[in-house]
Formats: sequence, C-alpha cells, structure tokens
Amino acid sequence: MLPAPALETRGLTVRFGGHVAVNDVSCRFTSGTLTAIVGPNGAGKTTYFNLISGQLRASAGQVLVEGADVTNLAPSARAKRGLGRAFQLTNLFPHLTALENVRLAVQSRAEAGWSFLSIWNSRRDLIEKAEAVLERVRLEDQRNVPPSALSHGDQRKLEVALLIAMEPKVFMFDEPTAGMSVDEMPTVLELIHDIKQRGDATVLLVEHKMDVVRSLADRIVVLHNGTLVADGEPATVIASPVVQEAYLGLEASDG
Repeated sequence: MLPAPALETRGLTVRFGGHVAVNDVSCRFTSGTLTAIVGPNGAGKTTYFNLISGQLRASAGQVLVEGADVTNLAPSARAKRGLGRAFQLTNLFPHLTALENVRLAVQSRAEAGWSFLSIWNSRRDLIEKAEAVLERVRLEDQRNVPPSALSHGDQRKLEVALLIAMEPKVFMFDEPTAGMSVDEMPTVLELIHDIKQRGDATVLLVEHKMDVVRSLADRIVVLHNGTLVADGEPATVIASPVVQEAYLGLEASDG
C-alpha cells in the first residue's frame, strides 16, 4: 500500500454567495516535489492556498495532511500538523530583531513557551538553532536588525527563515518574489530551491513569473476561474492550448 501524500485536497470548493471561487479542486502533493500553482489574476490561486492553510472555511471538500483530515482545524492546528505558509505580504514582528523573530519560531516549534528570558537564558540549544537558520538564509550579519530596517528582499528572506524554523512538512509560498527588485530575487529563489533539494518536504508555489516557474517546478497546476484546467510536467503544461489561452496569453497582454 502506497503511503498517503504529504498533502491532498479532495473536491475542495468555496462559494461566496453565487460566486464559486474554487471549484471542486482535487490534487495530491508528494514529499520532495515542488509544484507551481499558476493562472491569471482572479483564477483562485491564493483562495486555494487560504483553504489549504485554514484562513478560509471550505464550502465543500477536504484537506488532508499525510492522510489525516484537517478540514475542520484552525490554521494554528494545521501548522502543528505540518503546514507552513508564507504570505504575499510579510508577516513579521516589526519591533523585534531578526534573531528574536526566528527564535520565537524555534521556541514555538519546540513547544517551549513564550517567555523570552526564562526560556532563552536556559536553552542555548534553541538559540543556536535560531542562529543556524539565520545563517542558512544568509541573514547572520543582520541578526540584531529589526524587520522594519531590512530591505524588502531581506524581509522575505526572514519570512522564509521563520518557515524553516517551524520545520513544516509542507512549505507554501504565495508569490515570494512579489515587489522584489531583479537583484533581490535570486537569493530567495535559491532558498526555495534548497528546501526542495533536501528532499524531505513538499513545496507549493504560487507565482506569476513563468521564468521562475520553469526554473523551480517539477509540476505545474493551472487554475482558471477557480477550476483546475491543467496538471502535469512543466513543458507539457506550458505548451498546452488551454494554458496558452487561459494564462500565458493573458500574462502577455497584462505586461
């Protein structure tokens, strides 16, 4: 018997009044793979992410993590089951340093409580783990800098650090290069590539830039008007007429 996929959605659907934003989407995502979820604006990509991570309640269907139904769990409970989510807008503690942001995530993962002094003075192992995560995302030199003083690119790197510190089974990145300069993009993309290459996690990526998708994805899932219209290897999906019409053509016309 094959093991359950790291993440699965079965008939996932959400309606807002008479509008169906995500329509009966069924997908299985396995460990060690990176799947890009693409489609034109309004296709339902971020809404699909919100249903998976629990920010939205599904009208129908299921979300399963390693075969366990998490459909009715809150976002925090889903995170404990292994779902890690980064958002389009950075979600950081602006008045703490970069290291303090990461060590809170490490502390939470270790279920060590939330008191700064009582925990951190006695748990050097957790401090060292936080420092190692900062080094992994190339922010060790910014350890004492608050997020508000970091560049946009470094803020995105710090958000990746928080995800890594939580050690999720599934990493979900929603347009991680949004708002970045050309010079800032490569480092964040390298971090995502590194997560994939380690082979022990599942990566989902919502991204508009097709060059990014081509360079990272093992698989592309295409949503259009909330419906799954294509799913497969990048070269095959990108070349399909439905994608050329529904996504690539619109992307070209949008500039």
